[in-house]
Amino acid sequence: MFLYCGIACRRKFFWCYRPLSTYVTKTRYLFELKEDDDACKKAQQTGAFYLFHGLAPLLQTSAHQYLAPRHSLLELERLLGKFGQDAQRIEDSVLIGCSEQQEAWFALDLGLDSSFSISASSHKPEMETELKGSFIELRKALFQLNARDASMLSTAQALLRWHDAHQFCSRSGQPTKKNVAGSKRVCPSNNIIYYPQIQVNLRELETAAWFSHDEVATALKRKGSYTQQQNGTFPFWLPPKLAISHQLIKEWVEKQTCSSLPA
Repeated sequence: MFLYCGIACRRKFFWCYRPLSTYVTKTRYLFELKEDDDACKKAQQTGAFYLFHGLAPLLQTSAHQYLAPRHSLLELERLLGKFGQDAQRIEDSVLIGCSEQQEAWFALDLGLDSSFSISASSHKPEMETELKGSFIELRKALFQLNARDASMLSTAQALLRWHDAHQFCSRSGQPTKKNVAGSKRVCPSNNIIYYPQIQVNLRELETAAWFSHDEVATALKRKGSYTQQQNGTFPFWLPPKLAISHQLIKEWVEKQTCSSLPA
């Protein structure tokens, strides 16, 4: 019985360790792409692209949910060429993640760049027909996407929006230039570097606070209504189970639990 328990525990640790190891590998790979322009350009050759138009992702309908199609570099170049656009437009794409097999994922908005948006807008219906999908506002489609696509598209939208709002240096007024991955923008006139910043907006949030792993894990197990505690306060609220944010919080708790198991 002791031997059986030992084997079972080792197996449990092994399966918890594998996702953690994969996470570290992916993180290191993404860091390399963010810091090395040549490596990122190489990754684009075999990577996949999510397409947006005016910050609305391209989605396809399947049964009762939306799917986010991905396109290869060759497919994207063919699309741009068909609508009279230069393949250099791909330089506006941003890195948003990668698979466990280190296939890099990028996002490109076809309707934000001023030199391209007028033409892109006029061709939008044709693009949707060509791509067999529709550009749909993310907030309208969020609950009909799977957890991975919802997270990926939210990240992409936020990063694309940030780049669109930071095309000029706040000090010199000169145009800024992004690196290949889109992890930063630089002002060539004074070398000021701008980084995307996920910070508390006091106009949108009533309050923000830090919570420990145990507090979040306890909140996930809590059932029923949120009743007032003895000290007069209420336990912090978690989104409902159907919300994407709930699933992301749950995934984080499970990963932290696995990584804390003894060897």
